Amino acid sequence: MNQIPSPHEVFPNEYRTSCFIKNVIRAPNIVVGDYTYYDCDSHPEAFEQNNVLFNYPEFGDRLIIGKFCAIASGTKFIMGPANHRISSVTTYPFHVFGGPWSERTPPHLAQLPVKGDIVVGNDVWIGRESIIMPGVKIGDGAIVAAYSVVTAEVPPYSVVGGNPARFLKQRFDGELIALLQKLRWWDLEPEQLVEYLPLLCDPDLEKVRRILKETVSKPDGP
Repeated sequence: MNQIPSPHEVFPNEYRTSCFIKNVIRAPNIVVGDYTYYDCDSHPEAFEQNNVLFNYPEFGDRLIIGKFCAIASGTKFIMGPANHRISSVTTYPFHVFGGPWSERTPPHLAQLPVKGDIVVGNDVWIGRESIIMPGVKIGDGAIVAAYSVVTAEVPPYSVVGGNPARFLKQRFDGELIALLQKLRWWDLEPEQLVEYLPLLCDPDLEKVRRILKETVSKPDGP
């Protein structure tokens, strides 16, 4: 039997356009789960440098991405230091240019609004050239359409798109979403996950519902 793909590979297949980005992250405030990949024709391993913008860990915000996410080419995560001061009559960042300007203004980072962490759940698909703004939360199983600008929370298993991104639809009904959230297949052991793959990829959702009802109702879970 072929080996189960390792989450520790940088390039998990021969094409070298997909990168398991957990293995190339160096910033202490970026956390990425197993098997989450960034796909790009040119140097996907440079995700942290090219796709996480204005990241200054000392500012205090984090980028947290779950497991098994698919991040398409050109997606950008905008961190909090990209903001400007908005509490005063001018937004101009005088302090960063030094001299008397910095002597007569508060430290730049201390003036910025704090939006909090960007948190992306598990099994999230983010379409090409999307932009995720500071403080946004994206739930498990969500889909972000290509060229979207996400400025607000995205519910689990929903589809959003546009600029700014708006809710388009819920992927499944509430019962099936609840079953999937209880299953949490992304946390299964690798060998156990292999056994679930036919079910996870089955388009017969009523069959999936029926089996999940039988599975997650067991006292010890899946």
